[in-house]
Amino acid sequence: MTQQGAVLQGYNNELVKYVEDLCMQKEELNKQIQQAEEEKNKLQHEIQVLNEQLESVSENLAQKVASRNELDKILAETEAAYMKILDSSRTLLNVLKKEVGSLKHTTELKTN
Repeated sequence: MTQQGAVLQGYNNELVKYVEDLCMQKEELNKQIQQAEEEKNKLQHEIQVLNEQLESVSENLAQKVASRNELDKILAETEAAYMKILDSSRTLLNVLKKEVGSLKHTTELKTN
């Protein structure tokens, strides 16, 4: 019987050792899980901050694009008006040249 008791005691000691090892593995795994959850929360916060920054930049970009489009429109209208002024100036110059030429011709006829 003593031999059986010793064997039983050996099994019990080995069983306790395995249970303690499993408890240590569980504690280590709990630490890793906690670290992973903290990292996940940190990353989620960073994503939220980046999404807010992205939204702000996108709004700013949309405003700038709208302003640029308005400037393009104003420039096109200004250039069109300027071309009309140039055309009118050219027409006025041609008319004035004809008038001056007619006056010279009329003056020459009178002096001859």
